[in-house]
Amino acid sequence: MMAIAGILAVGAVIVWLEVPSLVRTKRKKELWVFSLLLALGLGLSIAKSLRLNVPNPLDWIAYLYKPVSDYVFGILKPSE
Repeated sequence: MMAIAGILAVGAVIVWLEVPSLVRTKRKKELWVFSLLLALGLGLSIAKSLRLNVPNPLDWIAYLYKPVSDYVFGILKPSE
């Protein structure tokens, strides 16, 4: 529980440091992107602190490129 409190405290400090300048300069798009990425990062950090299974993006990339890899290796395989 202390890990979650620490993560949220760090997130609050980041918001406290960054958001006023974004609001002052009227950067609404940057504020939305900042908020989205911060929420995603905080959510993943909390999930990891709770020892939940967080999927690895590299597994998705390997799944997408597996057919291409098989094709290329099939072409490069020496004929017997």
